[in-house]
Amino acid sequence: MNHESSQSTDQPSKQAITPSLNQPDTRTDRSFDAIADHFKKKVYGGLKGDIRLAVLRRDIVAYCTQMSQTLGRPLRILDVGAGLAQIAIELATQGHTLVINDISANMLQKAQANAEIVKKDLDIRWYVCPYQELEEKLAAENNGKFDLIMCHALLEWLAEPAAVMDFFDKHLTENGALSLCFYNPASFDYRNLIMGNFNLLDNTEYKADNKKSLTPNHPVAKEEVESWLEAHHYHTILASGLRVFHDYSPLKRGGHNDPEAVIRMELRYSQLEPYKWLGRYLHILATRHA
Repeated sequence: MNHESSQSTDQPSKQAITPSLNQPDTRTDRSFDAIADHFKKKVYGGLKGDIRLAVLRRDIVAYCTQMSQTLGRPLRILDVGAGLAQIAIELATQGHTLVINDISANMLQKAQANAEIVKKDLDIRWYVCPYQELEEKLAAENNGKFDLIMCHALLEWLAEPAAVMDFFDKHLTENGALSLCFYNPASFDYRNLIMGNFNLLDNTEYKADNKKSLTPNHPVAKEEVESWLEAHHYHTILASGLRVFHDYSPLKRGGHNDPEAVIRMELRYSQLEPYKWLGRYLHILATRHA
């Protein structure tokens, strides 16, 4: 990447975003650069996105508030593969220092536009590059380590998802927290069972058309993520499901006709056994042992 794109400015939230001119071949790591508008509409254009943000906001903001009070200062937070970065921007409005990264310049331009809507100065630095290039850029600007690293809906789009754990280890403080949100492959099977798509489930060669589809072909199971966390000495303090029933309801009747009621019930059941493990996405918040 051209290092000029990661230079600091007096107003970090208005820093220009320039895509890398010499970034390495990342064909096997998915970028949504070409379908950024489709991504925004499909993921966040309706109730599905509202549920997703409500659960993540509940989990992360409460933890950050407690952690900031314990440390007696604002947090230093890194959002890797941030996409539209809604939660990261909210945390910046609360006074925390943010570093926001994505492989897609188009996605981060949309995120930056969201940040500029906020009528206050935000302490945000933006980096357009694969996460594999981010370490060098952080070191060049002496960014130091982070109290919280967020990595949401990225694992399922990486060619080597387990490798990102080494990156987290290097950039978290000793008692830092890791927020991992990832697609739940069990939800794919369950939804297609409900819909009666047995032929699809019997087809071991099935692949979604990832030119536009946002269904990952290589999701990572909860058990595998948990094994990575254990191997890297993380302790899970919270686990939630995102959309534990909404996507499985073919008939919109009763409370399903009330979006606020749906979100209220999603929040209620998102942390309850066994419902949370049916979520289309799972969110795990874990701390590393000092």
